[in-house]
Amino acid sequence: MNHDEVKGLKYFYGVLSIFGIILPYSQFIPWISEKGFNLAILLNEASQTRIGAFAWLDVIISAVVLIGFILFEGKRNGIKYLWVPIIGTLTVGVSFGLPLFLLLREIQLEKIKSR
Repeated sequence: MNHDEVKGLKYFYGVLSIFGIILPYSQFIPWISEKGFNLAILLNEASQTRIGAFAWLDVIISAVVLIGFILFEGKRNGIKYLWVPIIGTLTVGVSFGLPLFLLLREIQLEKIKSR
């Protein structure tokens, strides 16, 4: 992959990281404003329908897999600040944690190749 392709990939992951925060929170912040931070109501509403439960279970499994991937791949490639995409995954979701980790990985791989 040439330098321009790597730069484009980093830009792509960076933009997706931003969208990964903005889009989920564009729904979550109004919900919090309306109902407050009430975990019981959140869990109740998230699991009221089978499709809602399906989506949440999918997200939970994806988050667990992603955190494992971040830890394994991050340590294998010597990526710094692994806690950032992990916290991002836990506080926002896979939509933020995954592109952020891929961005950090591209930055690290570029450093390794330039040595």
